[in-house]
Amino acid sequence: MTTDSPTLIWVKSSYSGQGGTCVEWAPKSATATGMVPVRDSKCPSGPVLMVSTHAFAGLVSLARSAEL
Repeated sequence: MTTDSPTLIWVKSSYSGQGGTCVEWAPKSATATGMVPVRDSKCPSGPVLMVSTHAFAGLVSLARSAEL
């Protein structure tokens, strides 16, 4: 499966409506492959960051703990 695959179903961050910083991820791909595709929703044809599920959990934890 490539990152531009039509089978990827992208989900926006729950914070996307707050301040215009939009991050999307493809949870079904993460479940199937163990790698989490992450992209900027404002640039869907742009680069996709692929991180392990462990690394993604760390990013989410960091984002939750930061004062936004």
